[in-house]
Amino acid sequence: MSEDTPRGVARNTSSYGDPGFSRYLRAAFLAGAGYDADDLSRPFVGIADLGSDYNPCHRLMPALVEQVKRGVLEAGGLPFVFPTISLHESFAAPTMLYRNLLAMETEEMVRAQPMDAVVLLGGCDKTVPAQLMAAASSEVPVVVDVVGSMTSGSFEGERLGACTDCRRFWARHRSGELDEGRIRAVESALVTTAGTCMVMGTASTMAAMAETLGMMLPGGATPPAPSGDRLRHGTLTGRRAVALARDPLLPREVMTRAAFENALVVLAATGGSTNAVIHLLAVARRAGVDLTLDDFDRVSRDTPLLLDLKPSGSQYMEDLHHAGGVPALLKVLESRLDLDHVGVGGTSLGQHLASVPPPGAWQTVVRTLDDPLGPPGALAVLRGSLAPDGAVIKASAATPGLLRHRGPALVFESPEDAARRLDDPDLEVTADHVLVMRNAGPVAAGMPEAGSLPIPRKLAEAGVRDMVRVSDARMSGTSYGTVVLHCCPESAAGGPLALVRDGDLVELDVPGRRIDLLVDADELAQRRAALPPFAVPPRGWRHLYATTVLPASQGADLDFL
Repeated sequence: MSEDTPRGVARNTSSYGDPGFSRYLRAAFLAGAGYDADDLSRPFVGIADLGSDYNPCHRLMPALVEQVKRGVLEAGGLPFVFPTISLHESFAAPTMLYRNLLAMETEEMVRAQPMDAVVLLGGCDKTVPAQLMAAASSEVPVVVDVVGSMTSGSFEGERLGACTDCRRFWARHRSGELDEGRIRAVESALVTTAGTCMVMGTASTMAAMAETLGMMLPGGATPPAPSGDRLRHGTLTGRRAVALARDPLLPREVMTRAAFENALVVLAATGGSTNAVIHLLAVARRAGVDLTLDDFDRVSRDTPLLLDLKPSGSQYMEDLHHAGGVPALLKVLESRLDLDHVGVGGTSLGQHLASVPPPGAWQTVVRTLDDPLGPPGALAVLRGSLAPDGAVIKASAATPGLLRHRGPALVFESPEDAARRLDDPDLEVTADHVLVMRNAGPVAAGMPEAGSLPIPRKLAEAGVRDMVRVSDARMSGTSYGTVVLHCCPESAAGGPLALVRDGDLVELDVPGRRIDLLVDADELAQRRAALPPFAVPPRGWRHLYATTVLPASQGADLDFL
């Protein structure tokens, strides 16, 4: 940002062909809103507010906004709150379709309105990735903060929370183990406070990624939503935004190659969401960093699983917070990180960690490199004849005995087809089958979180708890099981997934990083020749998305961004 860049009220003025008139008119309207000349001499700090009645995870967003505003005012800035799209996993379907829309809207609103710095407040799964994507293109300093996670609930004396336990109890209900009354009781005990899912799902993973990338002040990823810690962090964020408005540090100076390398180490150590692979690829592309699927696998192969959090472990986000949060994990990983990296806090990672104590012996959430929870390879990137451009699996949440498996395919044409057929008592399926679903990738369907297909009811009732599942869809970061995701190219783009037929042998070899369709090449060529073209949605955002979206292996961003 040059010394000649307009500041405050003079920044990003409306175009009337007369810059002086534009500033005069803006000041007139602000005078009508109660602002005087002293107000307008201060740094303008935008605050993106993603509160929405359709987003219960963000229910406490108003309180967080007020804390950020307080911090801005205390530091001598002028806060301006503005809305953007709010995405919730249970209410916006599919959210990946709208992640890119939110990213584009946020980028444009930051560019269009006067602000010398901006605080982007998110939380639920796709909001933080979208905001980081927008930040990567920003010409003003950006600080990210989140609403925080829920606190855990209880059912029949068992501690539980959304949404790993949501899925576990629903599976017990589908198998007949829990009757209607008990599943309704679980329903009322899963989400007892505002906040995002309190496991290492996508929301928690991306909060940890934002902190590790340096786009969030230290300690911000883990304070629970209802806590005073969360509110105090919001105040610190507001104060820091004013300091950055006066002495700018731009996002592209923060989100460097070193930042992403650190993020990959933390992602592997947390057993984080597979969705983070797509999101980090998209953010890196916008930041001008050449990040690939191979980078994820390279780092994961060498980084053990250190966090005992669901779905790869047994504990919850509030436990991680009490144990020291992300800084405690970074301290354990100190020898593997680039300590020269500087985030929005203005100090290097090494300087920050010098004052962070190692995690206490009293806690069991953050393990050490000498005593990890699990071996390296919590996330694995697969290639092979079924996914020549890559697929991913969260090996830490899979059944060990299924990480090498060969079985016949049972094919579903879409998530809707799977929903119709999986409960059919006459479905011809065994536990050895590989459930294959297509037409759920970015082009075909906006890439819904449909990849963690339910176990067919007849098998669930017989006690089967996991099967190999393969698709071009995503799955929730709270999910578990032997689930291969993001197969590229996707079926709608003519990928091999489009060629699979019932009974074809599919072979999974996670240690060998392979996923293969064991069908003769000549037979596949004949099938390919008979493939009908994919029908592109005729209008609107879905048409633009389907015709411009990149594959999952490149972040599923829009090609022109």
